[in-house]
Order: sequence, then structure tokens, then C-alpha cells
Amino acid sequence: MSAQLSLTPTAKAPPRLSGLPNWTREPLLHFLLLGAALFGADRLLNRDTAGSNEIVISAEVDREARELFKAKRGHEPNAEETAALRKVWLDNEVLYREGLALQLDKGDTAIRERVIFKALSVVDGGTQLPPVKEPVLRDWFEKHRARYDEPARFDFQEAVLGGEANEATVRAFVDLLNNGVPGDTKAGLRVFKGRPHSNLLQSYGEDFAKALEGATAGQWLALQSREGWHAVRLDASSGARPASFEALRGVVLQDWTDATLAAQRSAAVAALARKYTVKVEATAP
Repeated sequence: MSAQLSLTPTAKAPPRLSGLPNWTREPLLHFLLLGAALFGADRLLNRDTAGSNEIVISAEVDREARELFKAKRGHEPNAEETAALRKVWLDNEVLYREGLALQLDKGDTAIRERVIFKALSVVDGGTQLPPVKEPVLRDWFEKHRARYDEPARFDFQEAVLGGEANEATVRAFVDLLNNGVPGDTKAGLRVFKGRPHSNLLQSYGEDFAKALEGATAGQWLALQSREGWHAVRLDASSGARPASFEALRGVVLQDWTDATLAAQRSAAVAALARKYTVKVEATAP
């Protein structure tokens, strides 16, 4: 059972069930106990079919119910109030199970996401981080060095021509710029700062990136990319620098931890998935 404080206290409470005192109608207390019933989803997820009709009001349920009651009303519940608390929790648990049986959660994104979250919490409870060993951490760093090394970076400008920008037009325009002939380029000037080499490859292609790497700063060039021809001037560049494991050990440890637990989580979900038969419906023509 868990208090779900994100549920609004001003929401209208469900209809009162008979035999309960008036205080059980208080929306906040009711929804806290309802949240506790929803928290029971992790038990349902791990329970086999034979025991699915058994509801256990555990000592943990009673403890959290008493804590919620005391926080709301300022005193410990007496025997009658404890019985009423159990009745509210039990009603919510029954309604929740019946709702699942009737598949009322189907099509409701909020309920689906909540159940997924709780199921994932159960999976996460079974993950265990292995002991951190320095050789393992260093090996992981080397295998993922690309994310830590400082890449080569480039500052450059692109003068964008209006109209058609074929090879001849761009080369002629570049000659004018290099000879100091003013052109109407201000409105079409693009300035790029600190672009990493990988970004050049992704945006312009390998040939463009290689040509810019070998360019002389301050000189306009006609360079071809996947999208066509460009008038480009390199302003400055900095070479790639390898990262230091010692300087980044804390970051590497956190990344390794996240990746290791994520791999365990994926493996656990994959193991659960093996008990299902997955079918993919054909797309309608």
C-alpha cells in the first residue's frame, strides 16, 4: 500500500458504501487508500491464477492505513476505525481487480502507464548491480570512448545564394568573395560555431567534412554536399582530444551503472515475454 499524494484532494469521492462512518467519505483519505489498492498491482502481476481470488490485508497494509489516518485526523485509529479503514481498502482492492477482469483498463492510457510503471518497479527490485571493479570500468570506458573524447570542432560560415546554386554559379560566387568583390550575401549568411566532426558527416556528408578539414582558414571554398553546392569559409578549427579516464571516472561510473541496470532490466522483461505468444496482424491494404 502506498500513498499517492499526486491525486487531487478536491476530487469528488465515489459513492459511499453502506456500513462505513462519515469520515470515510473524505476524498483525500479515500483516494490515498485507493492509491494503496492500485499499488497492489505488483502483487497481482506475480500471483499465479490459482491464487488470484485471494486477497491478503497484510500488516503492511494496516501500518500504512494507520499512518494515513493519523496524518489526516491527528490520532491513532481505534478498533472500529481500523475495521473501517480495512473495509475501504478492501472495497478498492475488489473494485480494482474486477476492473482488470472486465478489462476496463483497456484503452485507458493513464491506467496502462501506471500498471506498466508498477510492473517495471517490480522488475527493478530484482536487479542487482555487480561489484564495481576498476578493470571492468576501464574496459567499458574504452569501448565507449567515442562518447567521452572531445571531437574535432569547426567554426565556419556559409554564404547562401538566392536562386539556383549549381557548381558553376557557386564557384563564380566564391571567386568574387575571395577577390574582395562585395556581394549581396549578408541576408544569406549562416554562421556555425563549434560544429563537431560527426555533425558535419551527418548534415553534409563525408566528402564535405574531409574538404573542410583540409581547408585554409579565411578562404572561401565551393564544397559539394549531399544536398548540393555550398559557398563555405572556414574560420577556425580545433583537433580531437582523447578523454582522460581519471578525470571522468565519476561520470563513467554513473554511465556504467545506468547501462548495466538497463541491460538487466531488458533481460528480465525479455524473460517474462517468453511465456507469451506474440502475433503481428497484417497491415490492412
